[in-house]
Amino acid sequence: MRLLTTAAPAIALAAWALVAAVPGPLSMVVAGLGLVLAVVASVHHAEVIAHRVGEPYGTLVLAVAMTTIEAALVLSLMLAKGEGGTTLPRDTVYAAVMTICSGVLGVCLFVGGVRHKEQTFRVDGATSALAALVTLVGLTLVLPNHTTSSPVATYSPPQLAAVALMSFVLWGVFVMIQTGRHRDYFLPTQPEADGDEHAEIPSKKAAWSSLVAMLVSLVAVVMLAKSLSAPLERFVTQIGAPQAVVGVLISFLVLMPETAASLRAAVSNRFQTSMNLAMGSALASIGLTIPVVAVASLIMGVPLVLGLDAKATILLTLTFIVNGLTLGLGRSNILLGAAHLMLFAVFLLTSFVP
Repeated sequence: MRLLTTAAPAIALAAWALVAAVPGPLSMVVAGLGLVLAVVASVHHAEVIAHRVGEPYGTLVLAVAMTTIEAALVLSLMLAKGEGGTTLPRDTVYAAVMTICSGVLGVCLFVGGVRHKEQTFRVDGATSALAALVTLVGLTLVLPNHTTSSPVATYSPPQLAAVALMSFVLWGVFVMIQTGRHRDYFLPTQPEADGDEHAEIPSKKAAWSSLVAMLVSLVAVVMLAKSLSAPLERFVTQIGAPQAVVGVLISFLVLMPETAASLRAAVSNRFQTSMNLAMGSALASIGLTIPVVAVASLIMGVPLVLGLDAKATILLTLTFIVNGLTLGLGRSNILLGAAHLMLFAVFLLTSFVP
C-alpha cells in the first residue's frame, strides 16, 4: 500500500501525458485508472497529514487543496467554452453542495449506522457550518433570480463583486473558528475507536512528503478530469441529457477524494472527521470557487449565470431542512442516512430527467 500510494502520483501524471499525446478509447481507460489511483493516493496522504497535525487541521488541508484545484478546473473549462460556459460554475457548485449535503453525508450516516449503530458528533460545529453554508448558497445561487438591476439569474458587476467578497470573508470566518477560537466545536466528542490514536505519529519529513504527494495527486485528479471532460460532454449529448449534467459529472470527479476520505472515516467510527470533511468541503466549494470565477468574469467580461431554477431551489431547500434536523441531533442512525440518500436520488433523477 505504501509503495502504491508513493508511486501513484507519478503514474497518474504519466496517464495524463499518455491521454494528451495519444487520444483514443484505450487512453480514456488508462485515464480512468489513473484517476482512481490519484484519488486513493490523495486520500492516503491527507490522512497522514491529518494524523500529524490533528483535527480539524488535517481535514481542512484536503478540503482547501481540493476545492482550490476545483476552482481552477471550473475556471479553465468556463473560459474554454466562452458563452457556452456561463452556467458551468453554477451547475458545478450546486451539484457539489447537493452531492455533499445529501450524498456524502447520507452514505456516511447510513454506512456508519449499519457498522456502528450510532455515532456521535458535535452539534455546535455542525450547525455553525450549516448556518454559514445556507447563507452562502442563498446569496450565490438563489438571490440572483430576484435582483432587478441585471438580467434574470445574474448579478450586476457591483453586486457580483460584493457577493464574491462576502462569500470569501464568510468562509474565512468559518476557517478562523474551526482552527482557532472555537476549535473544540470540531473535535471528536469521544476517543475515536479505530486504533489510529495508537499509531505512531508521522515525522515532520513524512508529513511534508505527504503534503507534496497529495498536491501532486490532486493536480493529477484535475488534469485527468479535464481530459475526461470532453468525452463526458459527448456522452451527455448522446444520451440526450441536459448540459447541466456536465457540471454534475465534473463535481463527482472532483469530490472523489473527499468522498472516499469521509466514507473511510465513517466506517472507522470517526464520524466527526466525516462531518468536518463534508461541511468544510461544501463551504470551501462556494467560498473559494465563486470568488475566483466572479473575479474572472469581471476582468474578462464573461457573463456569469448563477441563479438556480425553481426545481433546484425547492430541492436545495428540502436538503437544508433535512440537514438542519439531522445535524441538530448530534447522533447518527441509518434512518437519517436513508433520508439524505433519497434526496440525493431525486437530485440525480431531476438532473438527468428534468
